[in-house]
Amino acid sequence: MKKISLLMLLCFITLTTKAQNDIDALLAAGVEDAERFANDYLMPGTNGLMHSMNSNWFNTADAKPLGGFEISIVANAALTSDENKSFLMNTAEYNNIQFVQGGQSQNVASVLGDNDPDVVIEVTYDDPIFGEQTEEITLPTGLASENISMIPTAFIQGALGLSKGIEVKARFVPNINTEDVELSMYGAGLQVEFTKWLPADKLLPVAISGLVAYTHLDAKYDLTDSSGIQGEDQRLETDTNTLLLQLIVSSKLPVINFYGGLGYIKGKSESDLLGTYIVSDGLITADPIVDPFSVSSEVSAVRGTIGTKLKLGFFRLNAEYHLSDFNAFSVGINFGFR
Repeated sequence: MKKISLLMLLCFITLTTKAQNDIDALLAAGVEDAERFANDYLMPGTNGLMHSMNSNWFNTADAKPLGGFEISIVANAALTSDENKSFLMNTAEYNNIQFVQGGQSQNVASVLGDNDPDVVIEVTYDDPIFGEQTEEITLPTGLASENISMIPTAFIQGALGLSKGIEVKARFVPNINTEDVELSMYGAGLQVEFTKWLPADKLLPVAISGLVAYTHLDAKYDLTDSSGIQGEDQRLETDTNTLLLQLIVSSKLPVINFYGGLGYIKGKSESDLLGTYIVSDGLITADPIVDPFSVSSEVSAVRGTIGTKLKLGFFRLNAEYHLSDFNAFSVGINFGFR
């Protein structure tokens, strides 16, 4: 769990620091240009995160009886595909940015990708003394430059059986708090087994249930020491909320079982660049920019799941794979009684 948490932290730090690279020049081009780039750059990462957050909510459709419980350590990862590692940047949609290499449109790295070779842009800004000026900056790369090709999440999860095929679930990440980063995640779910309502439930070879689950992430990265821009209270804050609706089918065997299902993920992630930023070219200082911009992304996707579970007394082990806009895999170590 500690290693997964550290990888989550690495991904978030890489995402935020790379999103912040050369922000002074982008802000000099105007808040509107900086906001447009940040939105396109961050969107694949936050969308992948929302898929990763919704893995391994279940490992069977067979709801636990009254008093049955299970404690799990869950590790997930959404996989990054080539199409999510870049986006088409069209400078005609920007006010003060052009490609140094020429041309109006070019695929550039998202927060999941890598610019190889570097992509250089020319930013135009107005100097109150010298008039129109230009500056060349290199666009930021992403996680692929750190050889990271997945977006991990991890949880401690608990499930408790109630009567009539009802099972409640909760998951959380122990608060991660370093000098620059704060990260917390939690969620709650309700699973209902429909086959428990049938008279011949114990004779059926399969179980069928439905699940609804909510997951929330809060993250904050302090930019003050790393931004290189004058100002105060500089930070990036991310608020992410997702909802999962899932139909689940599983076998009901003593040791090894198989499960699968069809689900629907809906979520929204909002990232706010906050604080005061004073852009300077070394001689002239512009007016302070306070809380420059907010960007957001949304997911709405169907997801298919296949998995297997091994049960040996109190110990259980499960693994699953999800097919969706971002494919994901997950493993869980479970301890329980039913």
